Amino acid sequence: MCLFRKKPKDLSVNPFYKEGNHYVVYFRCDRCGEYFRSHLRIGYDFINDYDNPSAPYRIDKVYVGSRCPNKLHLVAAFTAGYKVKTVNLDGGKFVSKEEYEKALHKEEDEK
Repeated sequence: MCLFRKKPKDLSVNPFYKEGNHYVVYFRCDRCGEYFRSHLRIGYDFINDYDNPSAPYRIDKVYVGSRCPNKLHLVAAFTAGYKVKTVNLDGGKFVSKEEYEKALHKEEDEK
């Protein structure tokens, strides 16, 4: 019996995983089911939003996969301490790191 279980991550609130000096986000295309992994470097990929002092950093990225022409649009706002305030993904769905790795291994086994 395990007394301490790891609480599952709420991807609707914070889909980002911090790894060193960057964040990693995993998502899947709604149209074709292709999985994506994106590394977002803190000093490079984050845009300064001078008009919004409560969320001075933001991300605005568009992704296109190799299976279909569907565009996935990621928009997120962060506080000065890089905490997620808002996040939105059009054309896709956030997935966990474990789900992404499971799908990646499944694709490798099929080859």
